Amino acid sequence: MKLGRLHTATAAVLLTAVLASCGASSQNPAAEAAVDSEARLVVANFRAPVSNWAMESDDAYVLSIAGCLETLASYDQVGKKVEPMLAESWKQSSATEWDFNLRDGVKFQDGTAFDAQAVENSLNHVLKATAPARAVNPKSITKVKALDADTVRITTPAADPLLPYRMASVNAGVLSPAAYTAKGIDPFGHCTGPFAPVSEKAGQSLSMDRNPNYWGGEVKLAGGEIRYITDGTTRSTQVQTGESDIAMSIPATNIATLEADPSVELAKADSPRTATLYLNNSRAPFEDRELRQAVSMALDLPAIAASVYEGVAEPATGPFAPSEPWANSELGVPAVNLDEAKALVEKSGHAQDKPLEIIAIVERAEFASVGAIIQEQLKQIGLKANVVTKAYGAVEPDLLAGNYDMVLSQRNRMIDIADPIGFLQADYTCAGGYNLSHYCNKDFDALVEQAAGESDATVRHTLYRQAGDILAKDAVNVWLVNEQAIDGVGASVQGYVQDPLTRYVFTKDLAKTK
Repeated sequence: MKLGRLHTATAAVLLTAVLASCGASSQNPAAEAAVDSEARLVVANFRAPVSNWAMESDDAYVLSIAGCLETLASYDQVGKKVEPMLAESWKQSSATEWDFNLRDGVKFQDGTAFDAQAVENSLNHVLKATAPARAVNPKSITKVKALDADTVRITTPAADPLLPYRMASVNAGVLSPAAYTAKGIDPFGHCTGPFAPVSEKAGQSLSMDRNPNYWGGEVKLAGGEIRYITDGTTRSTQVQTGESDIAMSIPATNIATLEADPSVELAKADSPRTATLYLNNSRAPFEDRELRQAVSMALDLPAIAASVYEGVAEPATGPFAPSEPWANSELGVPAVNLDEAKALVEKSGHAQDKPLEIIAIVERAEFASVGAIIQEQLKQIGLKANVVTKAYGAVEPDLLAGNYDMVLSQRNRMIDIADPIGFLQADYTCAGGYNLSHYCNKDFDALVEQAAGESDATVRHTLYRQAGDILAKDAVNVWLVNEQAIDGVGASVQGYVQDPLTRYVFTKDLAKTK
């Protein structure tokens, strides 16, 4: 098998997260000659579309993975920078205005021309959504206007040096005007990418065919299929049996089995993804900061990393990984202190009429085991809790509404935009669109607002570090372990480049041997 070029980042890179991939790169002509141009490839994905392909939702990630949806800019994992995609170039025409010059010769898969009006239509559709996207919303973009057929002007409410990063978000994807129907988004035939969706089995899979007129050049595969498989063990099994060619997001418990299988190669990357015990800061008992601190003192993070994650994850020191340039290097892994934790629980006066509930998201197979460990460790400080497993799609409305106690979930800090600002704004500001913790601190908000308008990367990193220190001091959540992105790749796959941000899989260069 030949994997595409993977990479290792250092802690000093530009504006972006420290992401690292490892693997092999080969330019073997014989291997290239063995590519089967009529082959179709199957990917087992952990995510299923649940919002009728709404561009403001995570459904956009599925369309991006499928090689259908494209954006004005893309994020280059190797160079750690934003690069042109559907836009050839951009410039900042004023403090709050960016002009994007569009690529010539691009057509939507329905044959209509890609132009500035289509971009204006697509972005404004997202901006007007009832629940706007985390990276593309009216708080970050006030106006999108076609200046002429080839130029789009995007206006921001304040200076935003990271606006091009927002345009690399999958939620900023551009579709043909015909995709926007009274019944919702219809992506079939209305993308610009190397693959065109042709059929869907609701809740099960999406099938794609090669786009023979792709603006980016020859597409090596005839087509492919994405299967929506939330169970990690099933994904792992399918890549072993050959039912799938690529299995995304392999659970830690299945790694040893796949490493022993010569028909499968594991692609691994350091990921800005942290498994987190979210605490509902908006209601009893966790509106009490000292009780949140007690929970942090009760949990043995190194033990969780070593047992459940079998050494493929590192215990977290806070909201950022230690390798990231904006992380506070002086923060260590929180120490277990059961005596002090017990004292804080007693001081809180929290009387348990019934056990607290820990929701373990089923899409991450290891969370059931992590939940069981947390349940036992909380018992040692006088907090009773029960663990329940639920699918994320089913529980998200309650999480956003604040109707929960604790939830085990994970969050990729760079998945909205490849810079911490998106994560800090969406997840922790008072009006953040993904503030599952329901945390609100005006001083924190002011710091994040300052960082958002700062063009000097060094200064901005300092502000990010200060923001992270506030979150750690307030014990907003318990950040458990920093995870790796691990995908299983079959022996016949060529040209696969692992993306820790899970945006790109079906590219024009993805191939399969005969």
